[in-house]
Amino acid sequence: MATMESLIGLVNRIQRACTVLGDHGGEGGSLWEALPSVAVVGGQSSGKSSVLESIVGRDFLPRGSGIVTRRPLVLQLHKTEGGQAEYGEFLHAPRKKFADFAAIRKEIQDETDRLTGKTKHISNIPIHLSVYSPHVVNLTLIDLPGLTKVAVEGQPDSIVEDIENMVRSYVEKPNCIILAISPANQDIATSDAIKIAREVDPSGERTFGVLTKLDLMDQGTNALDVLEGRSYRLQHPWVGIVNRSQADINKNVDMIAARRKEQEYFATSPDYGHLAHKMGSEYLAKLLSKHLESVIRARIPSIIALINKTIAELEAELDRLGRPIGSDAGAQLYTILEMCRAFDRVFKEHLDGGRPGGDRIYGVFDNQLPAALKKLPFDRHLSLQNVRKVISEADGYQPHLIAPEQGYRRLIDSSLSYFKGPADASVDAVHFVLKELVRKSIAETEELKRFPTLQSDIAAAANEALERFREDSRKTVLRLVEMESSYLTVEFFRKLPQEPDKGSNSSAPTVDRYGENHLRRIGSNVSAYVGMVCDILKNSIPKAIVYCQVREAKRSLLNFFYAQVGSREKKQLSGMLDEDPGLMEKREAIAKRLELYKSARDEIDSVAWK
Repeated sequence: MATMESLIGLVNRIQRACTVLGDHGGEGGSLWEALPSVAVVGGQSSGKSSVLESIVGRDFLPRGSGIVTRRPLVLQLHKTEGGQAEYGEFLHAPRKKFADFAAIRKEIQDETDRLTGKTKHISNIPIHLSVYSPHVVNLTLIDLPGLTKVAVEGQPDSIVEDIENMVRSYVEKPNCIILAISPANQDIATSDAIKIAREVDPSGERTFGVLTKLDLMDQGTNALDVLEGRSYRLQHPWVGIVNRSQADINKNVDMIAARRKEQEYFATSPDYGHLAHKMGSEYLAKLLSKHLESVIRARIPSIIALINKTIAELEAELDRLGRPIGSDAGAQLYTILEMCRAFDRVFKEHLDGGRPGGDRIYGVFDNQLPAALKKLPFDRHLSLQNVRKVISEADGYQPHLIAPEQGYRRLIDSSLSYFKGPADASVDAVHFVLKELVRKSIAETEELKRFPTLQSDIAAAANEALERFREDSRKTVLRLVEMESSYLTVEFFRKLPQEPDKGSNSSAPTVDRYGENHLRRIGSNVSAYVGMVCDILKNSIPKAIVYCQVREAKRSLLNFFYAQVGSREKKQLSGMLDEDPGLMEKREAIAKRLELYKSARDEIDSVAWK
């Protein structure tokens, strides 16, 4: 099995890496939150900072009256090999080692002031400090602002609630171990730390009680009822601490000497001598480290499960964003063609019904074209007055002898010319649908989202091709209309002499060529012929449009673009694959998180089961 130091040290390294990468959570939780840590909770002036300094063995925290800790301090202790120099590193000042712990104290104070100013306000943005020393145990401790009951001058009225909410945001997490600091010279029933710990951890499974200032209790009194669990029982043993006195701090008594003095106090105390082996800051650090190791080991299966789930999600996200591209021209050309094919698949799905949009083309043929044909002004054009005018003008100075053929032709030609408008409008309507489908397809092609320049190039090439298809389609449908005008269906007109005017005398030797009945019959015949042509065009125009525009868009939308791209130089290809900087940063961040999670999984596997 892995040693306690190696397992906790690994968790420390993973937590630090999570912090560097900003991996603090998500809907499924983060690796940081899945790993246990220790939050130090206590009222102001409860000795909280002194306990931390005793565990570290160094004097490094800001001191003063009132509220001193105004931002959470995430303190990661890393045990190093003996003989190595001690130093600290801040996350906000990477690659800078602080060998002077007085400089660490000043940096904490300066970094706090940077956000809160030189006031008594607080901030929930943590400071991250790593301490590397042969005199510490591997541990992650979170020093939180001291709980208070009233706001003093210079503090907002909400300070009491703000601090409590901040503390709760840490200690209510199920993976947080609570180090509840209470001064021995106050009634434990009034302890702020025990009060909040009891609320978030009623069973006491996650709470360690620490009594400070045992040496400052009134003479003749002791804290045995608390330390032995009679006043308030926890599942873990209470630990007594004797911090440095103010006189020791003023004399700069180092922490190693202070630890020896603390051990002597318990060993020689008539009240606590029998508990001396379970008292003191050194014992507390080892107790926490041992418990942390057992918690980590118990949660390894759930941690591994979270890691595997997150790795799968990150892999899927990387696939969606696209993997990095090779730098050679061949790889770039291959990527461009793959992007084009991906776009083409989406575009065809829209046309074929796999995605919405293609049905709008059918709407043009089934609704828009028939409606436009129905609105054509044939009633006005074939009115009695206009028929008389056209027939008369067609005859010229020589009236027609039997049937006004020239008049018929003029009426039919002028009527059929009206079909050009709806035919042309149908071509444009389908063109605009296809352009919109190109736009939607580019937006919906996930692989293209990382290449804004290539998106623009494909859109320009596709729209240029659609313009060519539109011109071909326009020429074709107009030819269909002109073909109907250029050659009239003879069989239709051969029936006309066999159809006398309704209500006229069939035996009459002559018919008034400008009589209303005769003109009405001419208008009716032309209308019938135009109706026949309308039915033909209603079917042939959609066929021509589909053949010239839709079919060609499916077959050869980017063919000209492919030919152009194939002849481009490497520099031009690179320009087309100029990625969105935001996506590049996102992919890089995901790749780093993925590397972290894979490394964490491998290390946990190797360390946990040695």
